[in-house]
Amino acid sequence: MSANLNEFENATVGMTVGCIEVLCLQPLNYAKNMVQQGNPISTNPKVMYRGVGANCVNMGSCTMLQFAAGGFLKKSITGGDSTRKLKAHEEMGCGIIAGVLSATLATPLELIMIQQQMKGGGTLSTLKSIANPTNIGRGFIGAAVREGLWTCGYLSIPPIVRSNLMENFPETFDSQAKARIPAALLGGLFACYLTQPFDTIKTCMQGDIEREKFKGFRHSASVVYGESGFTGFYRGATFRYGRMVIAVGMMDFLQSQIGPLLYPSKF
Repeated sequence: MSANLNEFENATVGMTVGCIEVLCLQPLNYAKNMVQQGNPISTNPKVMYRGVGANCVNMGSCTMLQFAAGGFLKKSITGGDSTRKLKAHEEMGCGIIAGVLSATLATPLELIMIQQQMKGGGTLSTLKSIANPTNIGRGFIGAAVREGLWTCGYLSIPPIVRSNLMENFPETFDSQAKARIPAALLGGLFACYLTQPFDTIKTCMQGDIEREKFKGFRHSASVVYGESGFTGFYRGATFRYGRMVIAVGMMDFLQSQIGPLLYPSKF
């Protein structure tokens, strides 16, 4: 998200970045979801890419909303002054608020994807099978916490880390490209391990819409803890961290390139 762009322009950049990320990294997302629910991982690409359409809509629309909301919040703080640098807590606050807002879109779209990964079937048939008020918002609490911290991790942490590295260690980090690698590692670490327990609970709930094993948020958390202890909340964390590190670096790079490419007059 850029303070140089308006809400529509930030939304366009966000949607483009989100779709590219999903198409590249869907297999890691699939593997993470299977491990979280205790199911075997298939190496068949057709199975690994089940639900990719719903996930593209999910990441495209969520990233679009995150960029638009984050850009609007940044502009509100700076008053439109592009020379005014945001403080660390301002940068992080913008990311968290933008992420929580996007969970309203992420929750039903991820429900469709996870149900497709579990049971197969097309997007429309899956939508029909889950289309009732008790299912659509299932897992929202976990998604809201996860999206808030994830958005902070990929939109807010990398600029803070990059800026600090280039200011404090100019000889080592003399370019954005060099500073982007540690920024992605730290952003991914922050986004993954703080949010993993909430993502695990959400995934388990959305994989069991019949509520045979996982009922509400607190009940699902107690089931996961009862089965595996505290480590149960970190099922699939390896796949998720791998995806997030790649995604944070990819999205940090793409947003810096796609914005000027689409709207060169604003940069």
